[in-house]
Amino acid sequence: MTAPAAQLSPVARDELPTHVAIILDGNGRWAKARGLPRVEGHRRGVDSARAVIRAAAQAGVKYLTLYTFSAENWNRPQDEVATIMRYLTVYLKRECPVLNENHVRLEAIGQIHRLPDDVRNQLNKTRAALAHNQGMTLILALSYSSRAEIVDAARALAQKVREGAMEPGEIDEAAFAHHLHTRHVPDPDLLIRTSGEMRLSNFLLWQLSYAELLVTPVAWPEFKAKEFRAALEEYARRHRRFGGV
Repeated sequence: MTAPAAQLSPVARDELPTHVAIILDGNGRWAKARGLPRVEGHRRGVDSARAVIRAAAQAGVKYLTLYTFSAENWNRPQDEVATIMRYLTVYLKRECPVLNENHVRLEAIGQIHRLPDDVRNQLNKTRAALAHNQGMTLILALSYSSRAEIVDAARALAQKVREGAMEPGEIDEAAFAHHLHTRHVPDPDLLIRTSGEMRLSNFLLWQLSYAELLVTPVAWPEFKAKEFRAALEEYARRHRRFGGV
């Protein structure tokens, strides 16, 4: 692996976000604009994922969360969903050696039980194969819904109160965050959304409260290492106040 952050400015290296989250948007529109089937956009998006994961790991980012497949995406045409699931299975298997070379660990958040058996099985195999790595943690949001995650956390806390394990007054932000899927990782510092759409699309609604937002018109199939490093440079130029002055 090349030297970490070799192509970043000194300021960007000093102000590197710990956790970057990305909404991978524009695959279908990119393909349609070129007269290609939508699934070709998803296939090309895999190349972007590979490039960005490598760039993030080399830069020294500690956590990278990719919004890979939302709970709402199950409503897409069945053949498109099936193709995405097939690509996901192939990706998890094929990219394991590359992720290992870059010392990347793998985690997943979302309604994992809804994924097809072959996807879940390969996900478990790849996670196990990379579990020993001490570099960047890659988090795939799969069949993910932030509202559902928040509801699940509220239910878990309500059940603890019902069982007498805690008092209502003990429920604070820290207790709530501890019951989210992301309880073991820090909140994102930077959210990138590709393809120009100005919305969060039910992604990490709690966790993104103080994240810096960067929306780029570049569609995900064309978002590569260069664009990712440009986003890190933009992040470094911002002043995060967290409600202060």
